[in-house]
Amino acid sequence: MMRIENVCVIIPTHSAEKTIGEAVRSALLQKEVSQVIVVDDCSTDGSIAAANQSAQGDPRLTIIPLDNNGGPANARNIALDMCEADYVALLDSDDVFVPNRFLKIACDGPFDLVADNIAFARDDLIFDEEFFEGLAKGNNAQNSMTLTGMIEGNISRPGKPRSELGFLKPVMSYKFIRAHGLRYNTSLRLGEDFDLYLRMLAIGAVFLTSNNVGYVARIRHDSLSGAHSGKDLGALYDAIYDAKNNFALCPNAQAALEIYLLQLHARYLIHRFLEIKNTEGYIRALAFSANPPSRFFPIAKAIFHDKLMSCKYSSQTPDIRYLFDT
Repeated sequence: MMRIENVCVIIPTHSAEKTIGEAVRSALLQKEVSQVIVVDDCSTDGSIAAANQSAQGDPRLTIIPLDNNGGPANARNIALDMCEADYVALLDSDDVFVPNRFLKIACDGPFDLVADNIAFARDDLIFDEEFFEGLAKGNNAQNSMTLTGMIEGNISRPGKPRSELGFLKPVMSYKFIRAHGLRYNTSLRLGEDFDLYLRMLAIGAVFLTSNNVGYVARIRHDSLSGAHSGKDLGALYDAIYDAKNNFALCPNAQAALEIYLLQLHARYLIHRFLEIKNTEGYIRALAFSANPPSRFFPIAKAIFHDKLMSCKYSSQTPDIRYLFDT
């Protein structure tokens, strides 16, 4: 069994004063962590002070304050340039690692990425010892993630919520990242992780997964009218479309990517429709949906699906749900 040691944890943050301390503390409690790099993306609150206070002088913490907001991809790249470890682990500033996360990730063989299960927890829950004890205990058997599997894991299926494999937070080999000159696409403020995973898999990365729960993500409001803009979705569409054309993909991966791009384009259209409705009114939004006419059906379908899923799942949202079945 391979053990993960000498890990650099990268935490981009922007105005996350209430949660950044908990995130930093969860990383520093991991014995395998040799660096924690917080990149403060021009916060307007006390995020830097909260991160420093949580570390209590631990020399493993480095905080990089930025004068201009460049987005999470830019922040990740800055941290990558400062990495001195063998492995890189991603942590969002409102999430936490489960205690002993890296100790529990035992790999059967060499890997370039390895991801464990994610628990999505309601935002008002307290992440204390009792909470962690109550998490499901998945087995640690290793599974292989293929390029096709990663793409299909982000495609919506009838009657089910959208899949979420792009939310995975794997431990990544820094040697692989350096050898291939990999960086995050700074044009993206949405899906930058998914874009990187696709490119890594396309050039032959070995990606392992397990059901063991090692990462806790706070549940945020996620709907068609949520925080991401049409511009964000358009940039992601362009990045994935470029990847489709620039890599030699197997037929199954190519077919899956075509479906994913169709769904992504539909999401882009509905976001633009809602943005126009909110800023210019219904008449202009309806004009957008009908010009060209090919837009109307994807927009109408997306609105119907969003309302249907909202009614179906709003009353069924559990305190905790898991990315993989445990």
